[in-house]
Amino acid sequence: MQKIWVRVDPWNKKMVTTALEGGADGIVAPKGYFDKIKSLGKIQVISEDGDLVLGKDVIQFTIKSGEDEDQIIELCKTKKVILKCSDWTVIPLENLIAKGAKVIAHVKNLEEAKTAFGILEKGVGHILLDCEDPLTLKTALSGVRFQETKTELKKAEIIDVIPVGMGDRVCVDTCTSMIIGQGMLVGNASSGMFLIHAESVSNPYVAPRPFRVNAGAVHAYTRVPGGKTRYLSELVAGDQILITDFKGNTAVGVVGRLKIEKRPLMLIKAKVDQQEITTIVQNAETIRLTTPKGQPISVVNLKKGDQVMVAVEEGGRHFGYKISETITEK
Repeated sequence: MQKIWVRVDPWNKKMVTTALEGGADGIVAPKGYFDKIKSLGKIQVISEDGDLVLGKDVIQFTIKSGEDEDQIIELCKTKKVILKCSDWTVIPLENLIAKGAKVIAHVKNLEEAKTAFGILEKGVGHILLDCEDPLTLKTALSGVRFQETKTELKKAEIIDVIPVGMGDRVCVDTCTSMIIGQGMLVGNASSGMFLIHAESVSNPYVAPRPFRVNAGAVHAYTRVPGGKTRYLSELVAGDQILITDFKGNTAVGVVGRLKIEKRPLMLIKAKVDQQEITTIVQNAETIRLTTPKGQPISVVNLKKGDQVMVAVEEGGRHFGYKISETITEK
């Protein structure tokens, strides 16, 4: 997961509150302001008297040439290294990332932040935003924290829908109000997931709950930030999940609570690119998949030949991480 620290030096209360409201993970501050920062919000403080100590736990390094790279790699083994380029360029970061060094990139604005997070498609995992004013900081935090990434979705054709009896299903209540066309990717296997639509649809029986996705059975996978998957039953309040729309736009959401209850279930089978994928969901009118046009379609109305949106991938997963290994899930 991408991590963001914000430098507030010299002291500026407005910069601290902007950092807190923008979702920063830590504040790098001068000595003597630890208590003031903690009184404004719960956040990690990095300073000479902070949660992490500057000069001991965290060091700042200005890279001047390629000869510095080996020293930085060694330092990263025991300390957190804030890396500043004397002439800001991606080349030193590219080299260090390629060599496995986990550095904190010192950046000054949204453009530099996006570049750092996107280097070599992997990017750095951690940046220090050193902005001149609250507006620049707010723009950078908003642009990085709430930027949408893309997930490739494909059309799949329903081939069967089968009631399978009772089981434990999971409702994921998020801290986000989703709109028509949005939901979560869920499936029996990581290689194929269905876009399960949020309960943002009005019906005669229950009021819309746009924060909720009735996602599926406890064993099912869903995608979470960092290119990982989690079992639905593993999620807890405060965890991050991915909210995806029918065009593949993906944003981070936060779990508010989980509801696991025994309900009648159904198995859904679909085919995409000659590959069969499946998922198990509650057998109820309010559970919906998503059509290629972004419209919700109730699982009780699904019939052979209907098209729904899915995400597929090659390879397998080990403890939630994608790996290049032959794994058969069926």
